Amino acid sequence: MNRSAFIGPILILLGVFLFLKGEVTFSTGSIFANFWPTLFVIPVGVFFHWLYFFILQRRGVGVLVPGGILLTAGIVCQLSTLFNIWGLMWPGFMMAVAVGLFELYWFGGRNRYLLIPINILAVMSLLFFAIFSIGSLISSVFHNQSIIAIALIVVGGAMMLMRSRS
Repeated sequence: MNRSAFIGPILILLGVFLFLKGEVTFSTGSIFANFWPTLFVIPVGVFFHWLYFFILQRRGVGVLVPGGILLTAGIVCQLSTLFNIWGLMWPGFMMAVAVGLFELYWFGGRNRYLLIPINILAVMSLLFFAIFSIGSLISSVFHNQSIIAIALIVVGGAMMLMRSRS
């Protein structure tokens, strides 16, 4: 494997980390605390995919299920750790199972009955992503109670003026 293909993404992640966190003292603890998914979880998921495509010559399709789950869960954990958005990203773990099962469906025998849990998990995950993202957006916009109070006063006054004109 090309050394730059391995070191390049690590340098990019370190650069993004430095850009987002500002002044950070690099210690073993801070690297493990912020990049544990990239160091431990994502490589195992990539290993399972490498095992299936290159070593097993596309014969052991079952290794794609844990590979897809670990790769997707590792990406979810890495994003959650870097941006501290665990409250928004938890539906990604349901999506991880859907991705693992979809890889089994896609590269396996195309058993159409696998599409039932895949679709259920994917729709639930996307629904929860949407609900919690919208809820987080609304709570960040209306985090101050005075904004809500002013909006209620304006809407109530507008309703009174509209009623008195008619």
